[in-house]
Amino acid sequence: MWILPPSSTTLSFCTTNPRVYLHSSHARSLFYRFPALSSAAGGSMVNSSSSSILPPLLVSTEVRQSPTFLDAPSQQDLLSGIQKEMETGTLPKPVAQLMEELYLNYRKAVFQSGNPHAEEIVLSNMSVALDRILLDVKEPFEFSPYHEAIREPFNYYMFVQNYIRPLINFRESYVGNVSLFHEMEEQLKKGENVILISNHQSEADPVIISLLLETTSPHISETAIYVAGDRVVTDPLCKPFSMGRNLLCVYSKKHMNDVPELADMKRRANTRSLKEMALLLRGGSKLIWSAASGGRDRPDPITNQWYPAPFDASAVDNMRRLVEHAGVPGHIYPLSLLCYDIMPPPPQVEIEIGERRVISFHGAGLSVAPKIDFNEITASCGGPNEAKEAYSQALYDSVCRQYNVLKTAIHGAQGSDASTTSVSLTQPWQLLN
Repeated sequence: MWILPPSSTTLSFCTTNPRVYLHSSHARSLFYRFPALSSAAGGSMVNSSSSSILPPLLVSTEVRQSPTFLDAPSQQDLLSGIQKEMETGTLPKPVAQLMEELYLNYRKAVFQSGNPHAEEIVLSNMSVALDRILLDVKEPFEFSPYHEAIREPFNYYMFVQNYIRPLINFRESYVGNVSLFHEMEEQLKKGENVILISNHQSEADPVIISLLLETTSPHISETAIYVAGDRVVTDPLCKPFSMGRNLLCVYSKKHMNDVPELADMKRRANTRSLKEMALLLRGGSKLIWSAASGGRDRPDPITNQWYPAPFDASAVDNMRRLVEHAGVPGHIYPLSLLCYDIMPPPPQVEIEIGERRVISFHGAGLSVAPKIDFNEITASCGGPNEAKEAYSQALYDSVCRQYNVLKTAIHGAQGSDASTTSVSLTQPWQLLN
């Protein structure tokens, strides 16, 4: 279904595979060359009250940072540009090599989709991505403990949306229990806080969540805050994408002692971030996503099967305490993600910054279960430590149950038939038909 008629010279939106297309040749050229400019400040692809209204193209005076990549008319020119910037000393050789690999892997993934515009999409998205990476190498951006998505003068939020969107196979993607996301949006409107305790599968998790919810829960899609490890705010290939999300920046326990002499600095930084989180929660109307395992899920080294990593009970308890002491009502929900196929992490945790990016076109899954009340779960516990463990385990068990349903739907190819009495799978982007 096309919300706007194909004869229109403006934007149209395909609800069976939600992507923006332009039917005027001039407009299409402008959009493909500068996809990050395709949004007004709101950034939503579909207006929640009138799905036929789409934000206009905006042209930023800041977008043309360097002609090296933005003026490149072909793949060869992009790759030559990387080589040129390396030879002039602007790009360190390891970063240049990773940029070239990123381009080739992204191209392969987008072409897997069968999209007839794949060549234009790759050239457009990668020219902007490489330009943003180059800019940050030249002028490194420093993240504050609480970082708000940058939307102007360059719209990093929409840049990331447009970059990841072609990697999701929406026909084989599902959302579990959409009504609970509506429940959360009502709570946020009342000034209450919402915490999503989740597993974590890829660097792209925040964007995948946003894209899967943008048609039915646009407020959550755009305003969610993500607790982010230091890797995504220090890796030069990842930083431009992180700049387009709302982040609370912390150092993961897994990397706390990678460099022993930096451990104290990292702990102090985490204390500042916790204070920022406490202030945000006191203000109310905040939705915060937290990966309770402290890092991304990894496949079992023997079976090669993926499963949510066990939760850190102390991390869960810290989050619960922050919510309880905020002075406004708060709700904690277990959220499950299955999306590692799109951008899987390295098989093992790496110490060095600069991991290789493996990318694929694939279906993704997102599910949430009813909120879990601490007092109900821990009523029979003998002490605070037992209660802490019991509550964390209850959240983890729910995430795992939902994950199994998503796995059956996507990897088992059962689709919405994989739904259970507790997890109702739908494709919200289809509801517009």
